[in-house]
Amino acid sequence: MTTTPESYVCAQCAGLGPTCCRLEPGQEELCFPVSELERQRIVDAAPTLGGLTGAPNTGPFLAHMMRLFPRDRAHMASLFPSHGSHLRLATRPDGSCSFLAAEGCILPREVRPYYCRLFPFWVSAGAVAAFDASGCLACKRSKGVRELLAQLGVSHAVVLDLHGRMRLAWGMTPFEDGELPARLKDRVGKNA
Repeated sequence: MTTTPESYVCAQCAGLGPTCCRLEPGQEELCFPVSELERQRIVDAAPTLGGLTGAPNTGPFLAHMMRLFPRDRAHMASLFPSHGSHLRLATRPDGSCSFLAAEGCILPREVRPYYCRLFPFWVSAGAVAAFDASGCLACKRSKGVRELLAQLGVSHAVVLDLHGRMRLAWGMTPFEDGELPARLKDRVGKNA
């Protein structure tokens, strides 16, 4: 396995205790859903591991999705009707992801769900931001998004690309409202 800044920091974090791959028991309904594309990648790469489970579209789950995708509320409501269910990563009784081992995630990076690869980053209105992840060692070591990107060895472009791919996996346009972020519009305009 190739060591990257992300894998090094994440392995250190996993060795210290609870990580982003562990929910507080009882908070499983806030676990991000897995799309069909992501499910298929996991099954193809690790057919004997399982690791996925069905979950009802509860009120707290739906509210969480609406907060994450405020400009796509109607799409979220159609994807996750209140009487339906969704697929998510399975967790152990202590709240840890079933794919979490002592050294970190056992899934190859390219197989992990987009949300897992994005965390602790998110994109809102075309801007890369970071969740307030107090348990994340990289977050603790960083002052702001720029330092956090460097800690994890990723770029703004990678975060934007992963977020866009995740949106596509859920049937949305790659960017909110189908718009390119302002930084990309400027680049596209200069290269046209």
